Formats: sequence, structure tokens, C-alpha cells
Amino acid sequence: MTHLTHTHMAAEIASIPDLTRHFLTSDRGITEHLGALLRQQNPHVVTTIARGSSDHAASYIKYAIELLMGIPVSSTGPSISSVYGGSMHLQNAATFAISQSGESPDIIAMSDTAKQGGSLVISLTNNSTSPLATLSDQNINIGAGPELSVAATKTFVLSIVAGLTVIAHWKQDQELLTAIEDLPSNFEKALDCDWSSLADHIAFKNTQQQSLYVLGRGPSSAIAQECALKFKETCQLHAEAFSSAEVLHGPVSIAQEGFTVLALAAKDASNQSVIDASMQIAKQGVDVFITATNQPTLNSIGSVQTQHPITGPLVQVVSFYNFIEQLSRKLGLNPDQPPHLNKVTETV
Repeated sequence: MTHLTHTHMAAEIASIPDLTRHFLTSDRGITEHLGALLRQQNPHVVTTIARGSSDHAASYIKYAIELLMGIPVSSTGPSISSVYGGSMHLQNAATFAISQSGESPDIIAMSDTAKQGGSLVISLTNNSTSPLATLSDQNINIGAGPELSVAATKTFVLSIVAGLTVIAHWKQDQELLTAIEDLPSNFEKALDCDWSSLADHIAFKNTQQQSLYVLGRGPSSAIAQECALKFKETCQLHAEAFSSAEVLHGPVSIAQEGFTVLALAAKDASNQSVIDASMQIAKQGVDVFITATNQPTLNSIGSVQTQHPITGPLVQVVSFYNFIEQLSRKLGLNPDQPPHLNKVTETV
């Protein structure tokens, strides 16, 4: 059993506010340019290409584009190109390809297929000289610096910040741009949120904890996917992510007394539906922890209110990252070195 007091993961989580501040001041030109380019191109559809945490970031960007721009967004399976050798008809389309390393062969192959199919390909990478960055029509270097922990944290957040900034310039949405400028201070507040009650609960029940659910809806469902992955990666706990609506269509049947649920209630139009689903599940004897206050039968944990509904769930993931790093150490694990995983995963 390890007894770590300092980890790369903790340092990288703590760096998120300052890295976001730096990105917003240093890369303003490229995001403004891409916003103008997308207005000029006026794509009828947007596709995304990514895997792992980057795919969860892509899902967040998908919701932002669909909610703010009214343009349908589709996640394209990289194997369509790399395994099956398929082609895509993507005239009048834009593609967001997200990969921190920019080196995975299947992401590169699918991005090339999208480009050959007529799409404008925009890559979000943490390496502007990577093969993906070189292949794409336009690249955004998220500027997160080296990420030494295997579990992605700062690169996930910076990828979404980059995507939201492009969307804000695309829509010429000053309210969203102001909310993005406020993200560094909101991230700092998020680092101070107290989720110790959830950490204590899971650590106490770890010997009998079989599985848990993470709930969200809309953009927060993308964050729920990321949270579920981090439970697996850093804490060796099986977790599944569900929409608060989807969970009621079957999965709720196995949530009985002793089961644990983390519910991400965002301050947007989905808020009440997440609360209602959580209260229904709690009636089954489930221990529900929710990012909402003063909810009977539910355990409230801290969250930060942001200036725009599309940024709220992103701020919550910073609180979650802080919690999950601490939980991993509390369980005697090393969050920097999950078993059987490498920092760069190259799939074909």
C-alpha cells in the first residue's frame, strides 16, 4: 500500500487555473481566426474524432455546438478508416479532432479521411508538431505543457476551454466570452470545494463497493463520462456514466441499498431533472451525492456557480479531479501510475 503525499496528478490539477489564464491570453488570435473561418464556411454538420478523455471533451464540445449553434454534431468512429478502410462524404462539414499527443494512428487516419471527404479539419493537441497537428487544416495548441500523470486532467480541461473559445468567437457571443474569461477564477474556487464526505464514504465502503453510477445530463453527461473513467483509472473502481433520464430506463434496477451515485446537477435547464432522478434513486436506499444544495434525502457536495450555463459542468470536473486524486491516495493507490496503462495509447 502506498502512502503518497505529493503526486504529479495533484500538481497538474492545481495548475489548471494558471494554464487556462495563459491560454486565453496567448492563443486569442487562433481562436478568433477559427471562429471567423467557421462563420465563413457555415458548415451544415460537425463531426468529432477522439478517444478516451479526449472523446469526453469532444462530447462536451458537441453539446456546446448543438445548444449554441443549432448544428448537428456526430462522433465518428476512428475504426471506420483505420480498420475498415471506409470513406466519408463530408462536404460542407467541419471536424474537431482531439488528441493530446496527436500521435494515435487511428485518430490520424480518420482525420485524413475526413479531410479527403471534404471537411475542414481542426485539431486540438498538446503538441503542435505532432502528425495530427501537421495533417489538419488548422491546429490549436492547448498549451498544457508536459502531463506526467497517466490520467489526463489539465489536457482535458484545456481542450474544452479551447473548443468553447472557438465556439464563442464563431457565434460572436460576448456573454460566453466573458464567462470563459472568468474560468480561471472559477477553477480556483472549484479546487476549494469540499468533497471529502464522498471520499470518506467510498473509502469506508471500499471492501464491499462493487460499482457506482455517475449521472449528468446535457454537457454534464460528458463530464459524467470523464468521472466514470477516472474512477476506473485512478481508484480501480467500476463506474458507469448515464444521463439522468437514461438511467431510469433500466440501469436503475440494480441500484439498491448500499449502491453509490454521484449526480452532477448543473445550473442549466437540466438541473431539476437530475435532482428528480436522484431523489427517485435515493428512495431505493441508494447513497446519492449531488452537486446541489438543500436537497432532502441527498448528500450535498460543493460546486461553483458560473456566469454561463455551458461553463458550469466544466468547472465541476476540476472539483472532481481534486477529489479523485485524494481518494486514490486514500485507497493506498498511486494515481500517477494506474496498472496496465501508458500515457500515450496508440491504437490502430
